[in-house]
Amino acid sequence: QAQLVESGGGLVQAGDSLRLSCAASGGTFSTYSMGWFRQAPGKEREFVAAISWGGINKSYVDSLKGRFTISRDNAKNTIYLQMNSLEPEGTAVYYCAASRLLTRTAQGYFAWGQGTQVTVSS
Repeated sequence: QAQLVESGGGLVQAGDSLRLSCAASGGTFSTYSMGWFRQAPGKEREFVAAISWGGINKSYVDSLKGRFTISRDNAKNTIYLQMNSLEPEGTAVYYCAASRLLTRTAQGYFAWGQGTQVTVSS
């Protein structure tokens, strides 16, 4: 079973950039599709981006396409989320998750990290 640990969150100003990391241990990371989700206060967890096991196929929520980029380094068992032009609406806890297929649905992920807080001030 994979264990996932996110890092890189923090307090930034609107317009700033931030890169989140998610380090995996256990399991067979290079065979998993990976995803990022976020949950804002009082809201449901929502899909942000996903990447296939080889990094070729990627999926993004339409509202963030062009500003957020997901990537992975299988040699380091790590995925990343580069977030540019952050907006206050991006304030949320960001989670990474592992799946056996490329999906936008949270139910399709079998392992989750504890989350990292991103706060964007206006």
